[in-house]
Amino acid sequence: MSTTVPSPDSILQTGMAFWASKTLLSAIEMEVFTELARHPEDLETLTGRLGFHPRAARDFFDALVALGFLERHDGVYFNSPSADLFLDKRKPSYIGGILEMANKRLYHHWGHLTTALRTGEHQNEATGSHETFAALYADPTRLKGFLRAMTGISRGANKAIASRFHWDKYTTAADCGTAQGDLIVQIALHNDHISGIGFDLPEVAPVFEEHVEAYGLSSRVRFQPGNFFEHPLPNVDVILMGHILHDWNLDEKKSLIRKAYESLPEGGAFIAYDAIIDDDRKSNAFGLLMSLNMLIETPGGFDYTGADCVGWMKEAGFRQTRVEHLVGPDSMVVGIK
Repeated sequence: MSTTVPSPDSILQTGMAFWASKTLLSAIEMEVFTELARHPEDLETLTGRLGFHPRAARDFFDALVALGFLERHDGVYFNSPSADLFLDKRKPSYIGGILEMANKRLYHHWGHLTTALRTGEHQNEATGSHETFAALYADPTRLKGFLRAMTGISRGANKAIASRFHWDKYTTAADCGTAQGDLIVQIALHNDHISGIGFDLPEVAPVFEEHVEAYGLSSRVRFQPGNFFEHPLPNVDVILMGHILHDWNLDEKKSLIRKAYESLPEGGAFIAYDAIIDDDRKSNAFGLLMSLNMLIETPGGFDYTGADCVGWMKEAGFRQTRVEHLVGPDSMVVGIK
């Protein structure tokens, strides 16, 4: 029995965490970190350049200091090392895309979590529709922001897969549900012998091709349009689905895994990664909260444990399976045909 004296601290910190969250999201929206990455600035200069009202500025910037995103020395504000690396829009390491989307979309939608919990219905732009991504894909500007957001949340895992999977055994790969294409880009960058395909709906092609061209990979990485529920998956050695399976209900998840199995040659590999929940469902809070995000965002999606996915892969026919942690909350499940 615990002898720790109960404290309200964690209750209050979690219950009011939206204060800190919205402060960070607004700082990204107003490009505070990108501005300070150019050079440190004092309060007056920063206030003027970014268009803050004098009443708001000091408390806002000092709150970012207290939260650890900024530093202040002799009245001059600097980015923290992590903010400078990951929140400067001019750097390729920028992960703010997912946070931009959180600010524009998810912050509002999560205000309806209680309704989702009571009804089981998603609460985003597509409320009342079973077309999960139709509203996003119909607006080119919103689509581009969404695809950039997927790169932001996936970059660390993409690099881990590119460097740690045994690519020497294979020559071709396809990222299905490729979004901006960062997973197949990272794989091609780290493995000169791999030729890759990004497979997604036709509307994604311009954003994908721009991203691939920026890395000089157009000769080895190409786009293939298609709907992975309606069309065959590419015939390659390795099929990947990053942050894809959690979008769909159980039958749809199993259908995608079966399609991957059917498209692969003997010895081919299927890699699925998400913020996979620990088997005891106790420690990966991010994975569990991501599953609630799927409740908000999709008609039937949910996140899952490694054991769940292994079971689905074995049911589809994969003879070898393993779960491997990648980075942060993300893990991959690998199936060998």
